[in-house]
Amino acid sequence: MKTRRSDRLIDMTRYLLERPHTLVPLTFFSQRYESAKSSISEDLAIIRRTFAQRHTGILETVPGAAGGVRYVPIIAATEAQTFISQIAERLSDSERLLPGGYVYLTDLLGTPEVLRQIGRLIATQYIDSSVDAVMTVATKGIPIAQSVSQYLNVPFVIVRRDSKITEGSTVSVNYVSGSSDRVQKMELSKRSLKPGSGVLIVDDFMKGGGTVGGMKSLIEEFDAKLLGVSVFAEGDFNGDRLIDDYTSLLRINQVDSKTKTITAEAGNYLQRNAELLTGLDK
Repeated sequence: MKTRRSDRLIDMTRYLLERPHTLVPLTFFSQRYESAKSSISEDLAIIRRTFAQRHTGILETVPGAAGGVRYVPIIAATEAQTFISQIAERLSDSERLLPGGYVYLTDLLGTPEVLRQIGRLIATQYIDSSVDAVMTVATKGIPIAQSVSQYLNVPFVIVRRDSKITEGSTVSVNYVSGSSDRVQKMELSKRSLKPGSGVLIVDDFMKGGGTVGGMKSLIEEFDAKLLGVSVFAEGDFNGDRLIDDYTSLLRINQVDSKTKTITAEAGNYLQRNAELLTGLDK
């Protein structure tokens, strides 16, 4: 059935937003709305302009018979800075301090809007990378991995510290906890990764880097490639961190149980991606 332009624009926008990093042929839209390709091209030009003005994302055009359009989600530099600043302020609330010097993060990582922004931030950093899978460790890293994988439109895999019958055969590695120096075990289903896969590691919190180091070892066991490490927050650590190449959205510099104070600030994400974010703002 032939569709009015206003209806086409709404439906095309929804279709593209739900399928990031997916090449959609113009013939698909032409047949879907029973419209000429020239009309579809004009509609896409409107969507492209709006996406750019609102920093919703980039609408790439791939020429040729096998070409089409591809939506790539991004976040603007100013929006990234504002979000990180706001979350740093919320993390600095002394009410988040738990016994043992731990910081309560569960409410933030259970809030859809916060997770959406985390996913956009991390996915933007890897818009030019061939990520095949997002990896995290159970349990608090799962919502972050799910959000990032949605914006990159790739699967996410969950590393566990104990065996699950539903996972089938697994590959396991021993790793040393960076903060406690204890030897621990983690494992991943053999069906999770294919050899040569490009893997992005994400996690909620990193201190000594032992958990991330363990996931890095698992990736090597699968003959896959580590493309990067991104964490929601990093903590202050006295000593040599086992992972030095990573990005963090936030940094918790001070946790004082006696004075009941927490000091949080922006991590290294904005600094490491300054050139990328500035370029996307233009």
